[in-house]
Amino acid sequence: MRIKDICSRMVVVAGPDTDLRSAARLMRDHHVGALVVIEENGGVRRPIGIVTDRDIVVAVVAATDVRPEALSVGDVMSRNLLVADAELGVFEAVDLMQDRGARRLPVVDAEGRLVGIITLDDVLRMVAGELTALAIAAQRAFSREVHERRAIES
Repeated sequence: MRIKDICSRMVVVAGPDTDLRSAARLMRDHHVGALVVIEENGGVRRPIGIVTDRDIVVAVVAATDVRPEALSVGDVMSRNLLVADAELGVFEAVDLMQDRGARRLPVVDAEGRLVGIITLDDVLRMVAGELTALAIAAQRAFSREVHERRAIES
């Protein structure tokens, strides 16, 4: 399975000039823990960073005498952005996330345009669904075998 099949296509984004209070409001309003920071050129959105709720807490709440309006997303975003190609397999994406300690990966097409985001939660839901399907298959196989034995024995 490819990550393009399970990633969220609804990505909440911000520009690097967005102030941190506005970024926090975007996260709150959209119930997300991170914003993909984009650079837009001619209507094409390319990810250049990511900012998390934790980044904002560390930059503002944990710092003394810092006003959120004085800092922008570009000041606190992670710049060493790890992205994943939409055609990448799910478990290859998990390997990337594990290697880099990332909980989220912006998903890009072959031209580097933002097409989605995949999170550990997305992968967990997919794996849980597959495990549930396996458990149901095993239970049905057992039930079928019991039914067939009873038919033979009667």
